[in-house]
Amino acid sequence: MTKPSLPDLLHAAVTAVGGVERPGQVAMAEAVTEAIDDGSHLLVQAGTGTGKSLGYLVPALAQGERVVVATATLALQRQLVERDLPRTVDALHPQLRRRPEFAMLKGRSNYLCLHRLHEGVPQDEEEGLFDPFEAAAPTSKLGQDLLRLRDWSDETETGDRDDLTPGVSDRAWGQVSVSSRECLGASKCAYGAECFAEAARERAKLAEVVVTNHALLAIDAIEGAPVLPQHEVLIVDEAHELVSRVTGVATGELTPGQVNRAVRRAAKLVDEKAADQLQTAAEGFERLMELALPGRLEEIPEDLGYALMALRDASRAVITALGNTRDRSVQDEDAVRKQALASVETVHGVAERITQGSEYDVVWYERHDRFGASLRVAPLSVSGLLREKLFADRSVVLTSATLKLGGDFNGVGASLGLAPEGSHGEDMPVWKGIDVGSPFDYPKQGILYVAKHLNRPARDGERGDMLDELTELMQAAGGRTLGLFSSMRAAQQAAEELRTRIPELPILLQGEDTLGELIKNFAADPKTCLFGTLSLWQGVDVPGPSCQLVVMDKIPFPRPDDPLMSARQKAVEDAGGNGFMAVAATHAALLMAQGAGRLVRATGDRGVVAVLDPRLATARYGSYLKASLPDFWYTTDRNQVRKSLAAIDAAAKAAEA
Repeated sequence: MTKPSLPDLLHAAVTAVGGVERPGQVAMAEAVTEAIDDGSHLLVQAGTGTGKSLGYLVPALAQGERVVVATATLALQRQLVERDLPRTVDALHPQLRRRPEFAMLKGRSNYLCLHRLHEGVPQDEEEGLFDPFEAAAPTSKLGQDLLRLRDWSDETETGDRDDLTPGVSDRAWGQVSVSSRECLGASKCAYGAECFAEAARERAKLAEVVVTNHALLAIDAIEGAPVLPQHEVLIVDEAHELVSRVTGVATGELTPGQVNRAVRRAAKLVDEKAADQLQTAAEGFERLMELALPGRLEEIPEDLGYALMALRDASRAVITALGNTRDRSVQDEDAVRKQALASVETVHGVAERITQGSEYDVVWYERHDRFGASLRVAPLSVSGLLREKLFADRSVVLTSATLKLGGDFNGVGASLGLAPEGSHGEDMPVWKGIDVGSPFDYPKQGILYVAKHLNRPARDGERGDMLDELTELMQAAGGRTLGLFSSMRAAQQAAEELRTRIPELPILLQGEDTLGELIKNFAADPKTCLFGTLSLWQGVDVPGPSCQLVVMDKIPFPRPDDPLMSARQKAVEDAGGNGFMAVAATHAALLMAQGAGRLVRATGDRGVVAVLDPRLATARYGSYLKASLPDFWYTTDRNQVRKSLAAIDAAAKAAEA
């Protein structure tokens, strides 16, 4: 039988999802096919509107290899599993003569635990388990959420939290879910045969395409115990997020509350000597954490070192005791013991890691008004880990709208553990990068405006001139503004000031409602503006007239006192490199590229990206940052920009009328 051609397959898939075939999509599909065929690695920058999910799904399905697709956001996972994959499989079936199976796989805590639901939750202060359904008042929000969960458990086929609409609070979900460390295991659990998480794993084992998230991919790579099925092809979508997600999974944390919780959970299950030793160590640690420690701890203070060693040794003794003692008087002892063991093992692991003092780790202390003090440890770099674990024994395709920074892929490649493109050598994964462009005409659809006349922003300084400029731009645009701020404090100050100055333009502020509701309300009314910080730089997709002005208050460099970023920058400098460009400028370029990408989401969109930081026009690194952004028409002429915004606003109003 003649093998179906890639163009025919792509055409069938695009037609099935109601899309339009793009040259960039075809180029991407051809490059992905080539990478899978020869087992090489590929970085693909595919601009908004390219249709990149079909650009990798069609060649992956056509090859017949086992494929894992890892994404950063829930929205894309759902799009793939609920829309793109079902339609693509149906469309390709006549030509492939087979119907590939696909499945979604997440971490265990995303699935309802039937043991927790029916038997209760281990209680820190009491022996055994308690029934959260009896403990919560039926009229309370928690009680109502729990009753909904109990009813839902009889209806759901997946037990997946994201299939429950509307959702429930984290507190309620925590009563009916377990982490992988707390799970009894299917063979020991009375509900193992009906377990939703186990069923998801079984479906994944049988599927040709498994859709998962970056965090689970990181766990699979870091912890050595495979959680993903064997596969020949790995596709990482939203790949610009991968390094930060892997870093998050590899970061350990110790807080006094967490340690005290471990003490309470273990106390009734071990002998008095082991329990007292852990209690004493916890008290010593808590006392020290109340002191004002510096941010980064390049050397662990002596008294903190002793406290951590005491915590490490005491938790190790408790872990041993938990394995040697039994107490049949404790209701559902296995579940209670498993939760206690998980808590104590986490304390032991982080305390041991910090006391070992690896040169490849960064340790720091931080204090939050709401969450209190914590001690954190993270890898100085995850590039070596990714090079070793990600690119071995499979073909890897990484794609995003923002991978080419400063004009090439080498900055992102380095963060992934890849040598410069074209380099050859032992243990160097062979890869290439391609930019398949965008279907949008950026120079005609958008303007990049840099407010060159403003003062350079000083850290935490007042920026009255910036607020004056922002006021005039928003008035010219008639609202329609997405304000991307470098800090929550800056967003709050701007919202407070501009609500007074231009009360006729409603201003929504991140944190005043759920992100989903804020974006929905922003999209519904063109006069409305939305201000916020990090998640808005990447999480807003509002095509049409509601978003015609995207404002960045300043270049989003990491804070100079960010312990991890400053440590990474220093490490590059110590190795003879340019730490600022490799770390701070790369971080800023990635965020700015993502932020600028909020403006043009459809072929009819028009608007302005305004950067209210003169350094983009005046500093030496400005050209690197500009080269990372879409190819908008560039200007520093404030009068021209106001006229353009007014014209765009008038055209939008005429279209709405």
